[in-house]
Amino acid sequence: MPRILYLLRHAKSSWKDDSLKDFDRPLKGRGRDAAEQMGKRLASEKLQDAVLICSPAARTRETAQIVLKHSRLRMDQRFDERIYEASLRDLLLVVSEIPDDKQTAMMIGHNPGFEELLAFLTGEARRMPTCALAKIKLEAASWKDARVGEGSLEMFLTPKGMPEN
Repeated sequence: MPRILYLLRHAKSSWKDDSLKDFDRPLKGRGRDAAEQMGKRLASEKLQDAVLICSPAARTRETAQIVLKHSRLRMDQRFDERIYEASLRDLLLVVSEIPDDKQTAMMIGHNPGFEELLAFLTGEARRMPTCALAKIKLEAASWKDARVGEGSLEMFLTPKGMPEN
């Protein structure tokens, strides 16, 4: 049975308060709107028994909260500091530690790591703007078996490419 990995880059964040550390930057209004739109789109995916692994940065937490609210999805949620400013190696480690009883996982994080992970798993280089969502199908018996080029990109959405509600 294939494993499904969703990669969601955080929504557009605000640079208004330059006293804030990068980690603490909140979403902009436009980012909140995009996260709501993506959440509504995700509702149609009907995710069952999925786990959500999120960077603990303010903008990723806020993205997760809005997406979950508007998708009406229930997921076990955990925060992993390795996703913030992650290298490809860090992200692969996080993926390898997803419990095997979960067929589906969603990670919410940052670039450039997410673009690198997407390219590594699928062989497809895609630019992931803020709030972009990639759905990757992995033919792997275990999350530990996620290997280079073994995933297929099943869906790729950006807020700009989605119809207005």
